[in-house]
Amino acid sequence: MQQFSLWQVLVLAVVQGVTEFLPVSSDGHLALIEPLLWNSTQPRPESLDLTIVLHMGTLGSILVFYRRQVVELLTDNRRVLWLIVLGTLPLIFLVLPLKLLLGDSFDAYLKNVRLTGFMLPVTGIALLWTAYSGGGNRDYTQLTWRNSLVIGVAQAAAILPGLSRSGSTISAGLALGMTRRAAATYSFLLAIPALAGAGGYEALSILRHGANFSAAPGNLAIGAGVSFLVGLGALSALSRVVERGRLQYFGWYCIGLGLVVLALNWAR
Repeated sequence: MQQFSLWQVLVLAVVQGVTEFLPVSSDGHLALIEPLLWNSTQPRPESLDLTIVLHMGTLGSILVFYRRQVVELLTDNRRVLWLIVLGTLPLIFLVLPLKLLLGDSFDAYLKNVRLTGFMLPVTGIALLWTAYSGGGNRDYTQLTWRNSLVIGVAQAAAILPGLSRSGSTISAGLALGMTRRAAATYSFLLAIPALAGAGGYEALSILRHGANFSAAPGNLAIGAGVSFLVGLGALSALSRVVERGRLQYFGWYCIGLGLVVLALNWAR
């Protein structure tokens, strides 16, 4: 069976590490880039194991970058821990039934290029709005359970390829009166159970049904390390961009990319 080579794994690891945190949709970019890396006439290998490995790398980035906040969740801020659990419920109740009902067709739907082209401008518009919103003065520790559900719904909606998870949740947090720093921090704390749960579910699926590796185990390990390191850099960059209120630059990028994708898709 054909496998992804090391250079292909490295490209996808860099894309994952950058786009998981920058508000430009990691799933959307992977859906656009992965087909370009496979020019063979043979079918492209199923990349579920590679996706899990790269997501675990970026999960590690969050745990390291926000290690102080994570420790506080387990000690002084246990109320926020329950808010994060509550905010994860919309994702569970939306995505899990769809995956169980649709199976492989749901995974194919998440790689739909035309849908990605439609949703990228939606992400862009949300990010442009943040330029005109100064946010508020609320910290994430002051959120109510209703606030957490609203942000959780924004996260669940980002299952659509091209709709950025971080862009959606940060925009929702700003709309609820959070400071820019607090909105970004809560967005990525909320990502921890989402990434861990998705990785665990897909890993169990592979073990249950059996699957061949889409890349050599050593290359998968390298990919995880690269996505971790690139993710750390992307988190650091995004935190500065958010605090300076410059997310609109990513907004214009998403709108432009979405229009290009749609134009190329319909020109075929």
